[in-house]
Amino acid sequence: MSPEAMKFNTRTIHGGQEHDKAYGAVMPPIYQTSTYAQTTPGGHKGFEYSRTHNPTRKALENAFASIENGKFGLAFGSGLAAIDAVIKLLRPGDEVISTNDLYGGSYRLFTKVFEGFGIKFHFTGMENASAIEDYVNEHTKLIWVETPTNPMMNIIDIEAVASVARKHNILLAVDNTFATPYLQRPLDLGADIVMHSATKYLGGHSDVVMGALVVKDKELADQLYFLQNASGAVCGPMDSFLVLRGIKTLHVRMQRHCENGKAIAEYLKDHPKVESVYWPGFEDHPNHEIAERQMDDFGGMVSFVAKGNDYAEAIRIVENLNVFTLAESLGGVESLAGHPASMTHASIPRGEREKTGVVDSLIRLSVGIEDINDLIADLAQAIG
Repeated sequence: MSPEAMKFNTRTIHGGQEHDKAYGAVMPPIYQTSTYAQTTPGGHKGFEYSRTHNPTRKALENAFASIENGKFGLAFGSGLAAIDAVIKLLRPGDEVISTNDLYGGSYRLFTKVFEGFGIKFHFTGMENASAIEDYVNEHTKLIWVETPTNPMMNIIDIEAVASVARKHNILLAVDNTFATPYLQRPLDLGADIVMHSATKYLGGHSDVVMGALVVKDKELADQLYFLQNASGAVCGPMDSFLVLRGIKTLHVRMQRHCENGKAIAEYLKDHPKVESVYWPGFEDHPNHEIAERQMDDFGGMVSFVAKGNDYAEAIRIVENLNVFTLAESLGGVESLAGHPASMTHASIPRGEREKTGVVDSLIRLSVGIEDINDLIADLAQAIG
């Protein structure tokens, strides 16, 4: 069966893969080597130095491409390293339009690093894609989208944004970390680049840090491969093996993440001590109908604010959780709770955070795959 004919659940296991030619190993071996023997200068078997290519990493990059319906995958040492490569496609004087509700590390990289090299960033709400037009000019070279956004779970219409990007000949990159290709495939909706923090759901076990890019266009892929090799922010073969193993169970894990996420969101919405719940599966969630159209389910990320919108109460709740672990990151099999204002989004100035709803009392949950009754009981005792 050709990879194109495979259903998603089959692609996670077989997509872009082949058995080891030496011994028929089902899983790609871990090629823990920095260099490769040559028969003559430049005469090698496709691999010469592991910053440039490594067989284990190549197997993973093939898997990235397959599950996102792309043609070319690239693996990096972290999600931020992957974003860094995308922004390095630009030149001083270029401009980027980015969603205003995004991961704090992305905001920090854009404003504290690349603005210093003469690249200008505009941050705006993209819930209405037509608002992007206000920021487009002859210098605009990239639109950066997160959907669902981190941590407010805003939904952005990828097809509508892609229409704006095509109209003005602008690259569109989508951070698909929260949704994963199990739920949403941005390249099919018109995006040029898909980015993942593969640390999260793709790895799925909180044991590795990695980033990924996937594209369809060969010229764009070649530019990114050059940057990957020239800048050197690659991942090692052991990490590549771990994420490749994680991808093989992505579909079954995401099913449970979505089931548990729905149950937690509904529990919190009915809780008398909870003020607001942010989860795109609610019919009254902004752009819910777009989420229904471009996603296959609504994911396992839920954010909420307790009654009174009180900072101290938010801290009390997260400190009293037992099954949920208070920690950075998301997307692992275990449930995690975070306080964005002091953790993942601390690098964003308070005034900018609060404009998007990231108030000091907001709590973000990454709902894992534990028994749902234990998760609800844990929230019940922590909230009180």
